[in-house]
Amino acid sequence: MSLKPSVIDPVPEETARIAHAAFPKGNLYLAMRDELGIAFSDADFAELFPRRGQPAFTPWRLALITVMQFLENLVGSSGCRIGPLTH
Repeated sequence: MSLKPSVIDPVPEETARIAHAAFPKGNLYLAMRDELGIAFSDADFAELFPRRGQPAFTPWRLALITVMQFLENLVGSSGCRIGPLTH
């Protein structure tokens, strides 16, 4: 697996405005983004990957998903089972 680092674009202002309007009392994940900004970036993980090989999933996204699963108390594959098929 190789990593092709890319820049994480900022959240568009309109998207942020709509997200905050959808959660007027607040939301943990919106607060995390507002307070922390971009917590992880590809550059944080670049040294861990060889220069050649099949492109990997962006590690910052996998790290963020891991944090979110922990916050929601979803361990192992239980996070994969959440969705419309389980309701």
